[in-house]
Amino acid sequence: MEASRPRRGRPSREAVFAALDQAVEDLSAVGGLPLPAESEEIWRGIWHEETHNSTALEGNTLVLRQVEILLEEGRAVGDKELREYLEVQGYAQAANWVYAQAVSRGDWRADELLALSEIREIHRRVVEPTWLQFPPDNLGSNEGPGSFRRHDIAPFGRGMKPPPFPEVPVLVRDWLADVNDGPRDRHPILFLADAHAAFERIHPFRDGNGRTGRLLLNLLLVRHGYPPAIVLKRERARYLAALGRADAGDPGSLAELLARSVKRSIDRFLLPALAGPLRLVPISALADELLSHNALQTAAKRGRLRAIRERSQWYSTKRWVDDYVASRYRRS
Repeated sequence: MEASRPRRGRPSREAVFAALDQAVEDLSAVGGLPLPAESEEIWRGIWHEETHNSTALEGNTLVLRQVEILLEEGRAVGDKELREYLEVQGYAQAANWVYAQAVSRGDWRADELLALSEIREIHRRVVEPTWLQFPPDNLGSNEGPGSFRRHDIAPFGRGMKPPPFPEVPVLVRDWLADVNDGPRDRHPILFLADAHAAFERIHPFRDGNGRTGRLLLNLLLVRHGYPPAIVLKRERARYLAALGRADAGDPGSLAELLARSVKRSIDRFLLPALAGPLRLVPISALADELLSHNALQTAAKRGRLRAIRERSQWYSTKRWVDDYVASRYRRS
């Protein structure tokens, strides 16, 4: 792996990967990834956030609260176009299926992390609700949901031109072989970033390739022992630029973005819920809207927050943070 030069004030690529590796160790210490049936609230939070942000990356304008109401209550609130509600419903159904398949081993084998049937099924679930009402222009009878495209696609803004449609089946087969061959001597996140960009270059379907590709990425992440990566809508420009660099042969920037996204999932959704009030976790997992990571770190350094420094980062507990917050109110 080629070393990265950190920009001023930013950690190096190796440091980003090391922080993720440490977060995965911390997650393993509290039992690792839970099954969706065991921790429905955790997975529900990930489900809402991923559905909202992944569809927003493609231009969907529903806000998070509208997504939550649509998924939990089945009510379409607001004055958005029907297509937008259908896009969210389709993606959410596909994401729910992916989580169940990813965490429970089911029929997949260790030497074949992904099957062609799973690619087709994810795409079918993503686009079918929308395509039943709003099919792509000139959609052929043999290129419906789950079927490869039978049309060529114009070049994208970042200069990438998807291959001619007759090449798609062979390219997808080769891509699957590479994915199932595994990371070998590369960091898994770098390997999966490269694979994600390669899938998007193939663009095997008429539409829905971005959403399908991110769900495939998350399916592979979970099968490699990571939680899903949620690329935030505010990161859209950075994400597209990183895909462009990967198309040019450098998936490192995309891998960094994904590593931060996965660590954010661990810190926000998993560690706080699984560790309980008394277990030591990184203070990044104890931050919230009122107390940022930097605020907690400063309090730990000054001895105001009870914390322990291990392997270059601070650890504390929910109980100790609550005590610190209570002491601040008493001082006030």
